[in-house]
Parts: sequence; C-alpha cells; structure tokens
Amino acid sequence: MRTTSEFVGGVDFVGIPTHDLTTAVAFYGDTLGLPRSVYLKDRNFAEFETGNVTLSIFDPEKMGMTHNSNPNAIALHVDDVAAARRTLEERGVSFHGDVLDTGVCHMAFFADPDGNQLMLHHRYAPRVTET
Repeated sequence: MRTTSEFVGGVDFVGIPTHDLTTAVAFYGDTLGLPRSVYLKDRNFAEFETGNVTLSIFDPEKMGMTHNSNPNAIALHVDDVAAARRTLEERGVSFHGDVLDTGVCHMAFFADPDGNQLMLHHRYAPRVTET
C-alpha cells in the first residue's frame, strides 16, 4: 500500500469558515481550549493548533468567496469523549445525540457557532484496514 503522494506531503491546515471572527476565536480558543497561533483580525483569519493539524478560521465573504458551513465533522482527538463532552456542555456546547460507540471508537457530535460540524473522537481499538 502506498503511504505517500507524488506531490502531497501532508495536510497543513483545515479551513473553517465563519461569519463572525471574534465569536469564532472565542469558541475555538476559550470554549474548546485550543492554543491560538495566529490572529490577524484585519486579514480576517485566526489559526488554532490541535497537535497535528492547524484549524484556520476565516471569513470567506471578506475574501471574495461564498460562506458554506462544513457539514462534515472534523474529528478532534480527545482521551475521554464522555469527560470532554461534560466539560464542553458546562461551557454551553450542545451536542447532537448521545456518545456513539462504533466498536472501535467513541464519538460525540456538535457544531461551532457558524454551524461547522465537529466531533470529539477517541479510538480505543486498533484500526483494521482493507488489504
């Protein structure tokens, strides 16, 4: 199985659109507790670090693009989904349904203030891939 691309060496960041940069910065920094590495309000973006992928929060309409919330959840790794969920609920985050147990991982789905879908994720069993 090939593990690298001829051109692509990894994912540098994932873009997350917002209508309100100030609110998004508070959500990702204060509510989720992610470290902020960049905040350029005059350039309409901020970046937060997750450990392996940067989340780049930006206002696409101020950059000449259309705003479309991401309907596909970005999986945020946590060590304990239930505990992280309780903490975020205490901070005002609403979740979609109960914690899901797939047999290999736990997941809890929620959205940021702009409706971008996110999930808390923890894999507790080895991933089995097709050969």
